[in-house]
Amino acid sequence: MTVKATEANTGGGFGLLESLIAPGFSPPLHVHRREDESFYVLEGELTMKCGDRTFRATAGSFVFLPRNVPHTFVVEGDKPARMLTLLTPGGGEGVFIDGGRPAAAEGLPPSTPPDIEALKRVSARYDAEIIGPPIAPAGQPTDGRNSDDARRH
Repeated sequence: MTVKATEANTGGGFGLLESLIAPGFSPPLHVHRREDESFYVLEGELTMKCGDRTFRATAGSFVFLPRNVPHTFVVEGDKPARMLTLLTPGGGEGVFIDGGRPAAAEGLPPSTPPDIEALKRVSARYDAEIIGPPIAPAGQPTDGRNSDDARRH
């Protein structure tokens, strides 16, 4: 993830991040209380979940996720996704800055399970909340359920 703009250098207007995301990655289901989150998909294919809707987003897609609506996504296929994330107003990018770590090398870092408790703590600082599990790529079960059921809940 590369920070392109922050609340501090946009007069509070927005935060902008560029992300390279590994195949199969899904953040936990979460909700932002202070800002809307939008994605512009540059490369790859994602399954997005926003509230009760589940849909595909591919290169060229713009996805708007309003504040106070639970959402997540999963990177489908065997290639990474690359996308821009816009947080409006700015400030919510702090979750990624404070919850992340500097890159050790170019490209994707080794895959490790997220520290959910640490993520919950840093999210709370930015009025965001982890409220459920990640979702699985198509055809892979989550929590012992089939993937279609997992995306409907």
